[in-house]
Amino acid sequence: MIPYGKQEISQADIDSVLEVLQSDFLTQGPKVPEFESKVAEHVGAKHALAVNSATSSLHIACLSLGLGPGDWLWTSPITFVASANCGLYCGAKVDFIDIDPKTYNLCPEALARKLEKADEEGRLPKVVVAVHLCGQPCAMSEIHQLSKRYGFRIIEDASHAIGGKYKGEFIGANRYSDITVFSFHPVKIITTAEGGMALTNDDELASRMNLLRSHGITRDSGLMTQEPDGPWYYQQIELGFNYRMTELQAALGVSQMDRLDDFVARRHELARRYDDMLADFPVITPWQHPDSYSGLHLYVIRLKLDETRASHREVFESLRERGIGVNLHYIPVHTQPYYKDMGFEADDFPQAMSYYREAISLPMFQGMAYEQQDQVIEALKLSLV
Repeated sequence: MIPYGKQEISQADIDSVLEVLQSDFLTQGPKVPEFESKVAEHVGAKHALAVNSATSSLHIACLSLGLGPGDWLWTSPITFVASANCGLYCGAKVDFIDIDPKTYNLCPEALARKLEKADEEGRLPKVVVAVHLCGQPCAMSEIHQLSKRYGFRIIEDASHAIGGKYKGEFIGANRYSDITVFSFHPVKIITTAEGGMALTNDDELASRMNLLRSHGITRDSGLMTQEPDGPWYYQQIELGFNYRMTELQAALGVSQMDRLDDFVARRHELARRYDDMLADFPVITPWQHPDSYSGLHLYVIRLKLDETRASHREVFESLRERGIGVNLHYIPVHTQPYYKDMGFEADDFPQAMSYYREAISLPMFQGMAYEQQDQVIEALKLSLV
């Protein structure tokens, strides 16, 4: 089976983790800050806070922005459920904005229309989570302009997008947002096994997220609300969480960062090859906005079902049967039973549903051989008929 995604682990990665295993620190040592500094410096952010998952990053990002009961979080329906769930964790309400039919990201025109109506109704969002699906950044400058007009805060869910760029700047620089979140799950571009990171240029947000990721506990006398009893003293000043990243994870991340640019370049090479080989197939290949340089976590095709003899499901199942580990990213969040119970209907977001009925994620990982890619194309050719 050729998987849709796969980590690439080198001997240098293994040696880096072994070095930590033989050190004095398995957690809360020097490797986590080293990893944070390396990512922050690479993308051009002031602060980076490593945690145990991108979901944890989204949670503390929302809390640091003051999201809570009575507030609204808006995001795209075509994303992993964590992009929406993070609002529910804070007691907020969640709504969605339909996608752009070309980029599959949150549509800025649909956002503008929804904001105008929400302004009249007094239900504007406090936070908008802009998801960079497949690694391609959203139209961040347009979203940022809308945030200035309507007063919402912006989180970039860049779980797919480390190493990508928007208007010549690395994603994570936060020029058009308050916080950016990365994921380091094994199928992502670089991995720490499990792990995530929140990046910001705001000192206050960084301080708050730092507190929230570690039980709300501080040893900083400047943050304490009463005098310390002695040098052993620490103080819980907020209800936080155990979201810390381990030294083992960070060591792997430090090593992987050395190859990030090469990983993304290889993915672009594979994508161009897919584009060429699929030119005559009854499929729509990914469109890349000229303002963006995608991280290319995923390569998603859409079937032209009126030109094929097989249904969406038949093509998907046939590919799996032929040893191609395709996937579908994602089932629209608003169609999940948990969200349907909130009153959402499938056709509330027609572009998202149209995408869902046609999309298939083909295998894409930097270690993929041309022979494997050829095998994917041959299997797809057979599956379409």
